[in-house]
Amino acid sequence: MKSMVQSVSALRKGMRVLRLPAIHHDANLVVVDGSMGNLLIDAGTSWYQGLQVERIKGVLGGDAELDRILLTSKRYPCSGGALHLSQSFNDCAVHIHPDGQGALETGDFFTTWANRFDSDMPPVKAERVDDGEVFALGNGQVESISIPGHSSDGMGYWIPDQKMMVVGALIPRADRPTRWDLPGGCLPDLITSLRRILSFQPKSLIPLQGPAIKGEQHIREVIEQHIDFFQKCLDDEGQVPRSVPRPAQTALWYSPHPPWPLKENESL
Repeated sequence: MKSMVQSVSALRKGMRVLRLPAIHHDANLVVVDGSMGNLLIDAGTSWYQGLQVERIKGVLGGDAELDRILLTSKRYPCSGGALHLSQSFNDCAVHIHPDGQGALETGDFFTTWANRFDSDMPPVKAERVDDGEVFALGNGQVESISIPGHSSDGMGYWIPDQKMMVVGALIPRADRPTRWDLPGGCLPDLITSLRRILSFQPKSLIPLQGPAIKGEQHIREVIEQHIDFFQKCLDDEGQVPRSVPRPAQTALWYSPHPPWPLKENESL
């Protein structure tokens, strides 16, 4: 069996960005390990939190600690494991956009969508992360980017040295447009946020699930397809096309019919 850790790109002098492929409902977890610090982007659900701790330790090696956890949103597939992961790494800080702090700290199982997974939402103390905040890691850095639409607390994380962005539920997968009918969702914001991502001219995108979407032209094509879908919905007074089936209760995305092309395939 191949390793369950994927190096996202060739990295310079010890700066590592490693994607831990999504398990079942979990989001992709991304470990960024620099010469003067490290961090984790997203925490997955609470279902596989013990396994996720072991995966992270396997990447960091030895008794290395984790400095902080950055969340792309309060949704359960991204945040459900945050408490356990934080406690497993010396109570490291958990960061989320201010709009998501209350939901995390109260364990709100509705706006996090944990109730749709028949799960409790483990409450966790969270620190705010704001648009444009920079986390310096020595030989690289991570910058927070506000990308609401799926949820008002949506955040992306930009790694400028590699022109890479981790976007969470804003892009569930290349062939899956996100939902805006969950608590805090906003259809016009989706279009604005996707256009903002394009302005960075990324060469690699880490979606909620599945492998990185790579190549500036391919990324543009994928994002423009998502924008076109949302614009048509907006023009139709927010209605999803009748050809699109009703999502499963745990799905954070729509499944277009006929299916959109998907070049990225997970292989573990």
